[in-house]
Amino acid sequence: MNTGGMNTVTLTVGGMTCASCAARVEKRLNRIDGVVATVNFATEQATVRYPDHVDPADLIAAIEATGYTASLPAPQRDTGGAPAGAATGAAGDDHDAEAERWRRRLTISAALSIPVVVLSMIPALQFTHWQWLALTLTSPVVVWGAWPFHRAAVANLRHGTATMDTLISLGVTAAYLWSLWALFFTAAGMPGMTMTFTLLPADTGEPHIYLEVAAAVTTFIIAGRYFEARAKRQSGAALRALLDMGANDVAVLRDGAEKRVPIGELHVGDVFVVRPGEKIATDGEVVAGNSAVDASMLTGESVPVEVGPGDQVVGATVNVGGHLQVRATRVGADTQLAQMARLVTEAQSGKAEVQRLADRVSAVFVPIVIALSALTLAGWLLLTDAPVSAAFTAAVAVLIIACPCALGLATPTALLVGTGRGAQLGILIKGPQVLESTRRIDTVVLDKTGTVTTGQMSVTSVHVADGLSETELLRLAGAVEHASEHPIARAVATHAAQTVPPLPEVSDFENHGGNGVSGRVDGHDVRVGRLAWLGLSAGDRLRNAAAQAEAAGHTPVWVAVDGRIAGVIVVSDTVKDHAAEAIAELRALGATPVLLTGDNDRAARTVAAQVGIDDVIAGVLPAEKVDHIKQLQDRGRVVAMIGDGVNDAAALAQADLGLAIGTGTDVAIEASDLTLVTGDLRAAPDAIRLGRATLRTIKGNLFWAFAYNVAALPLAAAGLLNPLIAGAAMAFSSVFVVSNSLRLRRFTPSR
Repeated sequence: MNTGGMNTVTLTVGGMTCASCAARVEKRLNRIDGVVATVNFATEQATVRYPDHVDPADLIAAIEATGYTASLPAPQRDTGGAPAGAATGAAGDDHDAEAERWRRRLTISAALSIPVVVLSMIPALQFTHWQWLALTLTSPVVVWGAWPFHRAAVANLRHGTATMDTLISLGVTAAYLWSLWALFFTAAGMPGMTMTFTLLPADTGEPHIYLEVAAAVTTFIIAGRYFEARAKRQSGAALRALLDMGANDVAVLRDGAEKRVPIGELHVGDVFVVRPGEKIATDGEVVAGNSAVDASMLTGESVPVEVGPGDQVVGATVNVGGHLQVRATRVGADTQLAQMARLVTEAQSGKAEVQRLADRVSAVFVPIVIALSALTLAGWLLLTDAPVSAAFTAAVAVLIIACPCALGLATPTALLVGTGRGAQLGILIKGPQVLESTRRIDTVVLDKTGTVTTGQMSVTSVHVADGLSETELLRLAGAVEHASEHPIARAVATHAAQTVPPLPEVSDFENHGGNGVSGRVDGHDVRVGRLAWLGLSAGDRLRNAAAQAEAAGHTPVWVAVDGRIAGVIVVSDTVKDHAAEAIAELRALGATPVLLTGDNDRAARTVAAQVGIDDVIAGVLPAEKVDHIKQLQDRGRVVAMIGDGVNDAAALAQADLGLAIGTGTDVAIEASDLTLVTGDLRAAPDAIRLGRATLRTIKGNLFWAFAYNVAALPLAAAGLLNPLIAGAAMAFSSVFVVSNSLRLRRFTPSR
């Protein structure tokens, strides 16, 4: 992808085992001139923006020079709307294979380690020469079971760095080598040797070996890696399910006959057939047939939507009832499913600011821990009368307890699960920086048409000035409005086309930024819009009709022909069914709702009263919406904006949190921070609640990861943690962080 001379690529990075690995890769990539990289440990991907003069092969070479592997995305199969599907599916398969590898290693290591631990902990079971059986069982665990850690530690050493694997390898190897020395050169290898197991250092006067530490710590950490790999697979399940929704083939009408072809051969403009129970192959417009479409997998809505000729349908939704013929309007990477997948993938590859702090800490953490372990050993030997075994125990415990796995998993796993759950519910979170905004929101500004109301405007009455017929007024006004995309314009044009078809051609058309439109029709200068913008005087009869319409909550649209008022067309909209419920939920979240609309004050206040909004700002031009958002922000408000139209895009971008109704325009969705795929306004409070829940989970994970290390390191250095317990605790910390993130899968929307 190329944006303004900058290219973006997502590389798959192999060999990373902790946050410090990700930090090293990221630092190395960012050294390249013009490159901006973000490396995600949980997804094992690097998202890189690079200038034209940089070759992707240079990026891969830089990563490999750091001691890791890297590859470009695999060629992708076109599934009618999932551009990242192949890559993500491959990532899912990789996690399955990774989990299976760790499972085999765990099974064998546990089978060998359990007898060693039991023998070491229970003196009554320690038969003659038991220590040599323990050595025999432990050796494969230390050499083969811990081989991934040793291999990574050696690779890191060659590059002059240290990671979590270095700590594990050092700790396990030290315990094993100490035991070898004791067995071959001290009384520990003598027949009849017994050993008492203690959680705390104690001078029992007995020979001591640490085979149970070497075996059990290795097994605990392998178990942690296995559960971590499984959890990674589960955390990305929602996105994979989203990407797998697309149809594989489609029945296309060609030369009057149906021909079933692979989805990749479907083109814009092709008409295809959708039978009951089939998935709709791609985004399109119904050209024949009537049915109900189940879009729950995309929008979270459980009730199927009735569609007929002229209605838009979305790829991957399911045709519940009738037989449909659909003309493809968007295929491949342009479909709504593809855009959803891209947004979710981009969100999952980002980093919250708080995670960047964790990355900086983990980058220097491992060398500090190695130094602290050496200081612990020296301190015990020089400053205490404790035996060498006690000093060794404390030093090994420091190495093992401090592994910063949980720091690297805290944010990415929560983002994976939170954004994936959001995608299932039709809520697309653009990135981790959005989450902080959801926590602070205290004011929610809502557009009226298409957001609080259905946006399905219809003409309710037409009032004509003297000397002009209703037919002629509708012909002229409808022709000009037909060139506009505004909901009110569409209502007028549709009514005119149905009443006096066909509509004449318009020339010199001009849109006047929310005030109205103008053009020439059949030689007449026609202007349609606000009375104040027209700047013309109207008779009392038309003014009274407009006033009555406004009092009823309707919108009067004024028409001027050749410089004089020709009439007023009244259009109306209906409030969305669950809008009042959504407003109540926003209030419950601590946010004050404000209605911001270009409509007249009476119509705006009528709608506001129906849904429970007290604060109304009406008669606002599109350009002025941004100013009103700024005014609220200047008063110290943290503002969320909910809108759906082109005229909302600037306000959505200005707001602290922009929420676009997904039934709206692409430009509004692009300008927003959160996209609500459904048109149900209740998705807005759900989105804020999900954002806050994800942020709470991230902060909880980071607190656990930091607090765990801060509390455990002094205990280990003081000799209050047996290395065996330290290994179990370290493995548990990673599993806890990932499991805590997986709780977000149970997030329940109010709708």
